[in-house]
Order: sequence, then C-alpha cells, then structure tokens
Amino acid sequence: MNTKQLKWLSYLTFVVMFFATFGGTVVTKTDSGLGCGHEWPLCRGQFVPAHTIASLIEYSHRLVSGMAGLTAVAVVVAFWLFAKNRRDLRTYSVLTLIFVLVQALMGAMAVIYDQSSAVLAFHFGFSLIAFASSLMLALGARKMDKDRNLAVKKEHAPVSFAFRNFVWMVTIYSYIVVYVGAYVSHTSSAGGCSGWPLCNGKLIPELTGSVAVAFIHRLAALLLFIAVVVMAYFAYKLHRGSRELAGLGIAAAILCLMQVFSGAGIVYTLSKPEVYIFAALLHNLLISSLFGVLCYLSVRVWQLGKEPVEELRTASNV
Repeated sequence: MNTKQLKWLSYLTFVVMFFATFGGTVVTKTDSGLGCGHEWPLCRGQFVPAHTIASLIEYSHRLVSGMAGLTAVAVVVAFWLFAKNRRDLRTYSVLTLIFVLVQALMGAMAVIYDQSSAVLAFHFGFSLIAFASSLMLALGARKMDKDRNLAVKKEHAPVSFAFRNFVWMVTIYSYIVVYVGAYVSHTSSAGGCSGWPLCNGKLIPELTGSVAVAFIHRLAALLLFIAVVVMAYFAYKLHRGSRELAGLGIAAAILCLMQVFSGAGIVYTLSKPEVYIFAALLHNLLISSLFGVLCYLSVRVWQLGKEPVEELRTASNV
C-alpha cells in the first residue's frame, strides 16, 4: 500500500470510531444500555433484535463497535507492513485497536453485570482514548502523505522543555475533566446546578450530593479552558515558524470554548428532553475532538523537541 491508501484507510477508521463514540453517547443519553437485556452478543436471545427503539439503539451501537474493531485490525496490519519506518503511526494504530477491544469488553460487562457509575465513566474514558488514537492516526497519515515528496529541511522554532511539559500536563488534566464529566452523566448530576454560569444562583453553592459533583465539574472545566487558552497563546507566540503547532493550539482553544458553551446548553435544555439529547451529543463529541487534538499536539511537541532547529521531511519516512 502507498501513503495515499494508508491515509484513506486511517480516515475510514476515524470515521467508524466517530460513529462508535457517537453511538455510545446516544445509548447513554437515551438509557438504552439494557435495550438488549442482560445479554451479549445476542439481543434478547436473537441475532436480529425485536424492533423496539431501545434495542435498535443498543444493537446498532454494537454493530458499529464491531466495525470499529475490524477497521482497527486492518490499520494495525497495514501500517505495520507498509509504514515500517513510522513508529509513531504504528503506535497510534496499536493503541486504537487495544482501546477498541478494552471498551468493547467493558461494554459487554456493563450489559451482563450491573456496574457502578465510576466504572461506567471509565468505559467512556477508554472509548475516548480509542477515538483520540484514531484521530492521531488520521492526522499523522495525512501529514505523511502530504510530505511524502518533500526532501528538504524545514526550519521551525525550537520547542522548549517547559512548553512540552505544559502541553502534556494540559492533556493529562483534560482526561481527568472528561472522567469527572462522565461521572456527572452516569450519576445524573447534571441538574445539580441550575442556571449558568452561576450554580443555583450562587458563585459557590452548598457542596452536597449532585450539586457538589456538578459544581466540581464546572470548576474543573473552567480551569481547563484557562489552561488551553494559555497553551494556545504560547503555541502561537513562540512557534510562529510552525503553522502546525500554532494551528493545533488554536484548534484546541476553539474546541474548548465551544465545549464550554455546549455545557451551558445542557443546563438550559434539561427540561426539554428532545433538545437536551442533541446538546449532550455535541458536548461529548467536542470533548472527544479536543482530547484527540491535545494528544496529537503532545506527540508533535515531543517529536519536534528532539530536533529543536530543523525537521527532516523525506519520502524515506515510509
């Protein structure tokens, strides 16, 4: 396979992972997790389930997750055979496969056995890593195909040790915020804080029960937004010679801002179920995209930091 074919295979994997993540959110927000009862892989004893809304949602998610597993296997084989000199892309493909399998196993366990809210939140966290890995693979394969005919040294601003570590800390912290958000969802604590940006009309509400869970998530999300904006500023200010780093930083800041407003949308649509589900889906897809961009940026600052003056781009990379 050539670089263009590898690129399109990575795109296909990302699209399938997108719908798998989207489907998982639909299952959660419509309470369809037991649409097939406590059975897996069959649905109420049948290969093709009865046509109830809950069973169709749950079973459709299972099918898409199965497709995600197949495409993940395909990219692992393809990149390990035809991209032998790109250890980064091969690693992304393996991570995609591993976490697709982990989240599928956790999904099956959640169906067969009752799980706590904390464990269910980890299920979303692992699916998020699978999604982010597929996004990194798609971005990396796109860059590989774009640069395949270039054999010149391209100057870029040096990536400092401090900036690299800051990007890594922001990325790790973003995963913690995602987990807290998933916990809010699985404990039905979204309604703990009415109104936005104040919580129940107060800057600091009484921290008990669902109010505490919702408020902690809001505070964590605020700190994440500040950190991402600061990171984006330095990505642009210190690395104007690298359109890639500046672009990734700006993309992260925009996604984080949209994430904040989508969170506010969830609060204001709680009483309107037909609108709330769309706000919740948008919220989850935005945080998934933000985490993916941050993960890719973390890898790129590490790669560029190893060669602080110049980056060699040649067709021999593949």
